[in-house]
Amino acid sequence: MSAGAVEAYPKLVEQILACQKCGLCRTRTQAVPGSGSITAELMFVGEGPGKNEDEQGIPFCGASGKLLAELLASIGLNRDQVFITNIVKCRPPDNRDPLPDEITSCAPYLQAQTDIIKPRVIATLGRYALNHFLPNQKISEAHGRALRHQGQIFVPLYHPAVALYRASMKDELMADFQVIKKVLNKLAAEPDLAASQTALI
Repeated sequence: MSAGAVEAYPKLVEQILACQKCGLCRTRTQAVPGSGSITAELMFVGEGPGKNEDEQGIPFCGASGKLLAELLASIGLNRDQVFITNIVKCRPPDNRDPLPDEITSCAPYLQAQTDIIKPRVIATLGRYALNHFLPNQKISEAHGRALRHQGQIFVPLYHPAVALYRASMKDELMADFQVIKKVLNKLAAEPDLAASQTALI
């Protein structure tokens, strides 16, 4: 990572924490920029902060976060080795879905994060994150598949919260995380894989 990128990220965090671009700034406790390694090869993008995240300023720090940590451990990773963020950086009131204008307002921050971190793989968590990057994909069809778009590799996943209410989904998430492991292993062996047209896995 360049020295410029190392300097740019703290400035970006300051901008996110002070942001007043949409109405979510009036109801948040604090913005939640993201956490993890800014040199990560794997980046997770969820929908938006929940109550615990809004209070602590850390993404996926509640029950969904515990499951995410378990899923990461299943492929030999931990939170410090990846980067975790959301498409909106402030909690929508009552955990409602983010509105289109809120997603649009936050989009430059997410783009800046991906530009700085340059992840080899972006794993989307839930349909809102999937549709932000790949608007023509349905999560029921795309989850657990490695998809290439504009030189970036994506692995769509169900949001971990789904497994908290439907225990059967945990096995599906575990299986989908194995796809991430296979893609990362293949990228290690074939560094130009994202730009090529060969099969991902």
